[in-house]
Amino acid sequence: LGPMAALIAGSASPNDRLAELRSRFAQETNPVKKAKLMPRLGEAEFREIQSHTKEGRLADALAGLEQYRAEAQECAKGLDSTGIDAEKHSAGFKQLQISLRESLRRLDHLIVGLTGEEQASFRAVREDLDQIDRDLLHKLFPRQPPAGTPSKKGKE
Repeated sequence: LGPMAALIAGSASPNDRLAELRSRFAQETNPVKKAKLMPRLGEAEFREIQSHTKEGRLADALAGLEQYRAEAQECAKGLDSTGIDAEKHSAGFKQLQISLRESLRRLDHLIVGLTGEEQASFRAVREDLDQIDRDLLHKLFPRQPPAGTPSKKGKE
């Protein structure tokens, strides 16, 4: 059974699936296809991050989170380099943004269970992920006012 057959059969362990997704991500040269892998890759990586956290292996959890951040940054830069208008052609941009939104939600849930001292490193990575997410949202919806901008309704 090859890695793909094992994935399809569902008999691969979560670690095997994560290794397979990371391998596919590393080998993919098309920025849009690479970004389309992020929701599944991010989900698999967060399962591992959460497992490490539950086991008290915070250094391993943080390393996994930093790897996810590097992958998200790589995708965002790759998508930018294509010159594609995300508002008109959202493929890749949308999947990366969805992955980031889910990862931020999972990370928020995870951070709550950490002590203040432990939270600092995780929050720093969270800020980077949030910035990538905001940039993607602006590219996907450029006509929307930035978050925190007061609306003009009711000002007359």
